[in-house]
Amino acid sequence: MSIFPTFKAFIKDMLITFIIILVLIGGLWFYTIRMPHVSFKGEAPPLNTVERDIFQNVKSHVRFLASDLQGRNHHSNNHFASSKNYIINQFHAYGYSVFLQEYQPFTKLYPDIDTKRIAQSLDETDANIEIELLGKEKPEEIIIVGAHYDSIGGSPGANDNASGVAAILEIARLLHGLTLSRTVRLVAFVNEEPPFFKTEAMGSLVYAKRSAARGEQIVGMIALETIGYFSEEPGSQHYPQPLRFFYPNKGNFIGFVGHFSSSQLLRQAIDIFRKNATIPSEGAILPAFIPGVDWSDHGSFWKNDYPAIMITDTAPYRYPYYHRAQDTPDKIDYEKMTRVISGVQKIVEVLANNEQ
Repeated sequence: MSIFPTFKAFIKDMLITFIIILVLIGGLWFYTIRMPHVSFKGEAPPLNTVERDIFQNVKSHVRFLASDLQGRNHHSNNHFASSKNYIINQFHAYGYSVFLQEYQPFTKLYPDIDTKRIAQSLDETDANIEIELLGKEKPEEIIIVGAHYDSIGGSPGANDNASGVAAILEIARLLHGLTLSRTVRLVAFVNEEPPFFKTEAMGSLVYAKRSAARGEQIVGMIALETIGYFSEEPGSQHYPQPLRFFYPNKGNFIGFVGHFSSSQLLRQAIDIFRKNATIPSEGAILPAFIPGVDWSDHGSFWKNDYPAIMITDTAPYRYPYYHRAQDTPDKIDYEKMTRVISGVQKIVEVLANNEQ
């Protein structure tokens, strides 16, 4: 009996397998990496009048929030309380009523022990800070834009995450007075950093669990996490494996990161952004086990079955001063950050008016 028919069958099976693998890889690329519209390229135009105001305001916000080298946290007597009051006062100045979701984080962190002495010594009542623009046509449908206002101990946290908070404040200012179809909430979350990170005491998780318990219809959550550092240097951008094969090696773009359950929201958001923004952008729909994918407040909403995405400069994969004492206001590229904020504001406005 000839071996050639068997060999031919083997080759045929291998070819079919190879084609299937290529199709799967192509499908995975199309679903996880290929994003709608095209990223901005070329030289950015000068900031317009609205953007120049954003530029000046965010610089002021970041400089105040990151003015203490010890940061904004419970580790010492630092800028934590004054930062909270600053955010509240800015919201009031823009004409909003402010809602505080207060809770005791150490009680949630250590539920099985008596924390009265700890709570008293640390004055331990913290708060998520929220404002709301009530929708006119679909008020039950809620869009949340959030950023955490605490920083890790020993870091002033200019980029992590005074940049995100400054964006929240500016988006609040820009949206004030607009008529929106859906409800928009802007929230400054507390206690994102260790020791509260990914615990029951994390501010965004406390908030998301309350929303779930109330049956709130959150149609999209956007977390703004470290959005102020950019570089044109080759090799300035890093990734967890195997993403480096698919994305630029220059850290000159803003990233959109989502989970498979949030793919529709991510595609909508980056499509709106790319149609309006004057800064490059990249997007990815990834599983949460890839390091960094769930490293912010959006992860708390995933845990409660809400669609959520993160907009970020990729933090430790680009920023050399991440979680360090050198995370100071002079490291921020305020012009590029302004372009990001302008684009995000447009995302919120379009989504809130259900225009897609």
